[in-house]
Formats: sequence, C-alpha cells, structure tokens
Amino acid sequence: MSETGLRERKKRRMYETVSETAIELFLEKGFDAVSVAEIAAAAEISKPTLFRYFPAKEDLVLHRIADHETESARVVAGRAEGESAVGALRAHFLAGLARRDPVTGLNDHPRVLAFHRLLYGTPSLVARMYGHLERSEEALAEVLGGGLDARVAAAQLVAVRRVLAMENWRRIERGERVEEVERDAVAAAERAFGRLERTPAALH
Repeated sequence: MSETGLRERKKRRMYETVSETAIELFLEKGFDAVSVAEIAAAAEISKPTLFRYFPAKEDLVLHRIADHETESARVVAGRAEGESAVGALRAHFLAGLARRDPVTGLNDHPRVLAFHRLLYGTPSLVARMYGHLERSEEALAEVLGGGLDARVAAAQLVAVRRVLAMENWRRIERGERVEEVERDAVAAAERAFGRLERTPAALH
C-alpha cells in the first residue's frame, strides 16, 4: 500500500476511535455532561488535534452516520437502466428493513436504541443533524440533474426516508416488538414511495 493510502487509513482509524470514545462517554454520562477535554484525554490526543478532526462537539456523534449523507445519491446514481429514482430508493429502504438496518429505525438492539436516544434526545444534535439532511438533499439533487425541480424531489425523498425511520424507532422505543412494527413499516414504505412514484418527472 502506498504512503498516501496508509495515511488515509490512519486518518480513518483516528476518526472512528475518537468518535466511538466520545459516544461511549455521552451514553454513560449524557452529552452535556462530557467536556471536549475529557474526550480528548480518553482518546489520548490533544484538544487541538480533536478539533482538527471534529470542528464541533456534535460532529463526534454525527460521524457515525456520516456515510449515510450521500447514500441516497449513490443508490440513485447506481440504479439499473429504466429504474426510477423512487423505485431504486424504495427497494433500498425495503432491503434495509429486511436486514434490520439501524438507519431504517427497525432495530431493537440496546446499543442502537441508546444511540438513537442520544441523537434524537439532545437538542444540539437534532439541530446539527439538519446540516446532515441538507447535504443529503444537495447530493441527491445533483444526481437528479440539479435545478429547482431536482431540489424539491430530493427534499421529498430524503424526508420520506427520515419520517419512516423515525416512526419505526419511536414505536420500538415505546416497547413494541420489531416483528410487530416490521409489517406496518413495509406497508408504510410501499405507500409513501408509491405516492412519490406518481409525482413529477424529476423523481424518475
């Protein structure tokens, strides 16, 4: 492996290590109760180094879902010839439900539920997540061709995925069994994406 490749791997490991260290502390003590200095000490790095990787404290948590920022765009860009953007994202979301992907909200593992409580229960994280959603929309809109129609279409698609996932998580958080939620989750996804399938051409 080249020196550049080794540096990139080391950088990725640093991101993962620091992020996971911070999340463990947040889950144990609460987001607001943990200082950046405490995280840096636990990760055995300096505060300036930590801020070089994570400009904001909230980014330490959002790093775990950073890969999903361009997920919709990647799915649509890689769709089969003749397949609509809606169809590709519907199939992708349904496949995620089937494998209990945490991003769909249909997962009852204690650590997944704890992470979602942290994410959705901390106002500053919720606010910071809007930037994540906006970047998701921008990436998808670019794949859809750019322009106002593409931006509106991207916003609809990202919103549908978010609302479906939140509903699944909330029901499981209230104590419903995954098996009970799954049937409704699949039907809700089919209905929601089906409605989008009948909307303007930017989605196709």
